[in-house]
Amino acid sequence: MQECAVYVHWPFCKFKCPYCDFNSHVREAIDQDRLLQAYLKEISYHKLLFQRYRIKSIFFGGGTPSLAAPKVISAIIDAIFQYNCATNIEVTLEANPTSVENSKLVEYKAAGVNRVSIGVQSFNQDNLKFLGRQHTVGEAQNAIKLAAQIFDNYTFDLMYTLPHQTLEDWVKELTAALPLIQHHVSLYQLTIEKGTEFYSRVKHKEFVMPSDNLSADFYNATQEIVERVNLQRYEVSNHAVPGRECLHNLNYWQYGDYVGIGAGAHSRYEDHTCDGVAVHGQASKIATVNWHLPEKWLTSVEQHGHSIQNRESLTIQQQYQEMLLMGLRLTNGVSSSAVLRTSALSNMLQQGWLCESDGRIKIPKQHTLLTEQIIKSLLLCEE
Repeated sequence: MQECAVYVHWPFCKFKCPYCDFNSHVREAIDQDRLLQAYLKEISYHKLLFQRYRIKSIFFGGGTPSLAAPKVISAIIDAIFQYNCATNIEVTLEANPTSVENSKLVEYKAAGVNRVSIGVQSFNQDNLKFLGRQHTVGEAQNAIKLAAQIFDNYTFDLMYTLPHQTLEDWVKELTAALPLIQHHVSLYQLTIEKGTEFYSRVKHKEFVMPSDNLSADFYNATQEIVERVNLQRYEVSNHAVPGRECLHNLNYWQYGDYVGIGAGAHSRYEDHTCDGVAVHGQASKIATVNWHLPEKWLTSVEQHGHSIQNRESLTIQQQYQEMLLMGLRLTNGVSSSAVLRTSALSNMLQQGWLCESDGRIKIPKQHTLLTEQIIKSLLLCEE
């Protein structure tokens, strides 16, 4: 039976971080009972779709899912577990390391969560303030230690190449964080996204981002440090002990099927209708996106049973581009047999922007920081 992943979006936060361009919203009051009924109704709407798959992972993302009451998380998991789920299913919940949210970790585990992803971002108090984070360094450390006691599987995020951050400071911070890492860690370079507070601040020259050369120095130092403790990079910003990669995110990068529940959630799944066009021997994919605004999503689900704003059958070219866009982010790249032998591909292989080995096409390690540019150039040439 084919497998799929399920993403559940919790769109609310206590505060909007200045770097965040995710679908997150601050609300003074949240009716969690009403929200739960909408989640359950939307899950039920997709029952025929779920019946076609074995569900291998569930991921509660946001927003800040750890603001949800444990009973809400429990009921959603129970509703999904009514379908065919893998015996080793991975159930991840993103959490902030505030004291209030830490207190609920035991209840989340009892609800069925078996992996937590903690949004630390920094172990430097000045950096936390700059990033708009509401927790302290002490709370972050305590959250990780508590997660280690409760869960067999946890991870946390750190962000680097911040304005005014020196390479020496980052090396010290990451080195000091190593004892807190279990099997997985996500290490992101700060990027400035349109529509965020930071984008406006950079535009008004309130601060300047590090140069490309300095960013490369940060990245190279980061790889050297984590590789010492057997944390292998398997995606641009994600590192894990071999065999402990995030199954849910791997499903995205390997262009597997997934179903999105909640405001703004996306889905990709096989089109089993008679007009589905086969791509590389597989059925064509359907792409859907839900209404982004939480209130619009809620009303739509209550009235129609779903919140799908747009649904389309992807063309062969669209699927191919998405497969490359996701797969080339992986250290292992994509299967050579899945890649069209175009002149653009040949040129990029000859010039060393891409490499081919062991039946895989990859972006060479030395060009990892140029991943986005390389993928965009390849796709642009093949349009």
